[in-house]
Amino acid sequence: MSEVKSATDEDVMNNAKQYITKSESLAIIAHARDYAAAHHAGQKRKSGEPYMVHLTNVAYILTTLHVGPRTIAAGYLHDVIEDTGVTKEELAAEFDPEIAELVEAVTKVGTLKYKGKNDPEYQAENHRKIFIAMAHDVRVILIKLADRLHNMRTLKYQPAEAQQRISAETLDVYAPIAHRLGISSIKNELEDLAFYYLDREEYYRIAHLVETKKTERDASIQKMISEISEMLTEHNIQFRIFGRSKHLYSIYHKMVVRHKRFDEILDLLAIRIVTKSELNCYEILGYIHAKYKPIPGRLKDYIAVPKQNMYQSLHTTIIGDEGKIFEVQIRTEEMDEIAERGVAAHWRYKEGTKYDPRTEQKEIEDKLSWFRDFARNSVEDENQTASEYMATLQKDVFDAEVFVMTPKGRVIDLPQGATPIDFAYRIHTDVGHTTVGAIVNDAMVPLNTELHTGDVVQIKTLKGTGPSEDWLKFVKTNQARNKIRAYFAKKETEKRQQLTEQGEKILSDELKKRGFDPKEYMQKKKIEDILSQFSVTTYTDFMYNIATKIIIPVNAVEKLTNQKRPINQEETVEKLLAKEAPKKKVMTKTGIVIPGIETMKITLAQCCHPVYGDEIIGYVTKGAGVKVHRADCPNVKGQDARLINVAWEDEDAERMYDSELIIIAHDRSFLLTDCVTAVSQTRAPMIKVTADVNREKLLSTIRMTIQVKDVDQLTNVMANIRKVESVISCERAAH
Repeated sequence: MSEVKSATDEDVMNNAKQYITKSESLAIIAHARDYAAAHHAGQKRKSGEPYMVHLTNVAYILTTLHVGPRTIAAGYLHDVIEDTGVTKEELAAEFDPEIAELVEAVTKVGTLKYKGKNDPEYQAENHRKIFIAMAHDVRVILIKLADRLHNMRTLKYQPAEAQQRISAETLDVYAPIAHRLGISSIKNELEDLAFYYLDREEYYRIAHLVETKKTERDASIQKMISEISEMLTEHNIQFRIFGRSKHLYSIYHKMVVRHKRFDEILDLLAIRIVTKSELNCYEILGYIHAKYKPIPGRLKDYIAVPKQNMYQSLHTTIIGDEGKIFEVQIRTEEMDEIAERGVAAHWRYKEGTKYDPRTEQKEIEDKLSWFRDFARNSVEDENQTASEYMATLQKDVFDAEVFVMTPKGRVIDLPQGATPIDFAYRIHTDVGHTTVGAIVNDAMVPLNTELHTGDVVQIKTLKGTGPSEDWLKFVKTNQARNKIRAYFAKKETEKRQQLTEQGEKILSDELKKRGFDPKEYMQKKKIEDILSQFSVTTYTDFMYNIATKIIIPVNAVEKLTNQKRPINQEETVEKLLAKEAPKKKVMTKTGIVIPGIETMKITLAQCCHPVYGDEIIGYVTKGAGVKVHRADCPNVKGQDARLINVAWEDEDAERMYDSELIIIAHDRSFLLTDCVTAVSQTRAPMIKVTADVNREKLLSTIRMTIQVKDVDQLTNVMANIRKVESVISCERAAH
């Protein structure tokens, strides 16, 4: 593994002067360098080098990212609070509060010790602090990335156990951050260094495979470069062209995760073309496809739809001479810089402009939509456990592979298998909670539909509604799952509070009934004194159990007042339980009885679909028992000789009835979508829906079979449908 040459303070200043020209800005860097050198004097690294060598290299790496002078200064100073005893207040007085806050934030991150996967909760808590620090000021993580990169470059001086631990953390935490910030130059080097220390044997195996093909590969690439260069020169296009090598960990990852053989990894033969404008990019793509055969399905336009880390480029895979396969990347100079430096390239120090760190942070959040969502969720999700937080970040941010869009063109990144519900919660918690429908690529789809890259997703919401627990069966993001669970946990808490208050009222009424003053006996201390006698531990549990009839009120009064009930009122607990909780009546399958007859077979007529609460009549069939119709069903008119009186039993909350609706409406776009949404708002399950259009009259007929508990819910559903724009009528079917 080749080593990177250590930088000097002169290298730092020379790099900085390439984009920082103000003498006062350069003076800040020089002052930080001298201050760090004075306070770290005599300190050594494990390599035996002066500690200042590390600080110089951190500052140098930051200059390669073109960060501002205060960030470079903080790079020099990032260990003075932890290692020299300098306070934040002293730094603020010596430099300014901004530099002091940066150094303090980096110090808090730097003191977190990675204990490895054997202690996941401790590890997760530490890493959560890293990400929350990044959410407040992205410069903190830029300094930490530079710090980690130099530490990885000098990791050979650490003991073997430390090498494994630090490399694992680098691969789990720091490399993904660099990737999501688009800083591929740091991400690639971190991954390869970590790979080397975690699995040296595999590292050398991949390196050997690459090296054995190097001569042949280089010759093929140079030949292709010559051909493309000659072609583009003929068309008078300005360009730079060069071969690109794949870093080792990326090759290993594709071989292991995607189960590819070494010779199947297409972009080993890779060429990059950097040109002047976006128009040139598409021109070059056209010329290349005209000359070489492209492989279907391998064209990716990241210019029109950038990746979430701002990466832009055209990617195509072509077949060259002798059947060799090449991946070609085409981009502008600005895109190339962003591809290497990511967020740092966009946020590069702009001399001559008014500098405002808050404005710069906001600019980053606007450019990186995932970062904006992540920063917001860092605040919203403070009640999550550290493990939940890290799982959300890993799955929802780092592992995102599907990129879908809002109707306004905002790109939302989601993990594989994500659904419209995951999308809705990524937009906002309230959008997720009030989702009642989803339109994907102009078509209404079920809420459990799997989304794919390029889908345009629109969410239908309705205020006052809430999520369904069924969503937990298919959502893929931890964020959506946690939000849904939190919603129902809150509802459960509210319900428990209501029952607690109900229990207080029941106990108070029982005390009054028996001649006791509730104010005297409803004191919390008195009630807590008798809790153990009812096998509960809290006042709230006691009242909740009274409301739910687990604790009998009269027994509670006895214990509170130390007085038995009068003899003539004394009953056994068994009798009281029997009295307060009568045996549940066995309900019939249809919910309908025939007065005076118990054994007759009863079924619901399918022609008119009666539901609980309808006026009904029974029709005595020949050999099929009694069929129950709505009283106004046309099929039983004039059949008086066969009609028999029937009646509904008491309503059963678990019983549902099918009902068929016929909707007539003026035809228009999204009519069916809006009607289905209107039904879903009422929480009525939909069994079947069909639609026909009369092209001459421009009328749509929609037939819909739904399930309802009773006629009141059905009436509500029909009223909701009638409110839909262009609906003429909505009636129950009878055929």
